[in-house]
Amino acid sequence: MHIVTVVLAAVAALIHVYIFVLESLRWTEPATRRIFGTSAETAETTRELAYNQGFYNLFLAVVTVVGLVLWGPVPAAGIALILAGTGSMAAAALVLVTRDSTKMRAAMIQGTAPALAVVSALLTL
Repeated sequence: MHIVTVVLAAVAALIHVYIFVLESLRWTEPATRRIFGTSAETAETTRELAYNQGFYNLFLAVVTVVGLVLWGPVPAAGIALILAGTGSMAAAALVLVTRDSTKMRAAMIQGTAPALAVVSALLTL
């Protein structure tokens, strides 16, 4: 289960780095607006909020990656950080879909790998 957890947590981190890029660096670009279903006007209006939100996603990815790095030499700290990072990612996906059920696809993309990483990590304990 250790390898499964590492792969799932790494995939979750990569997805959240990608979300950071979209939200913080490319929010007003046409391709990003299509992904999020926003107009040029809405994207411009929400640019600062998206920028901030993107960094939240990046920080969750960083916490998860640091956990992966520490898991070998400091197992308790590593697993704690992996669970904190991926657990927060999964919880955010749950919040997204419970707030707006039309966001199910986005929540599944954002939350499946982290949720599976949490389950896998817990099974390794």
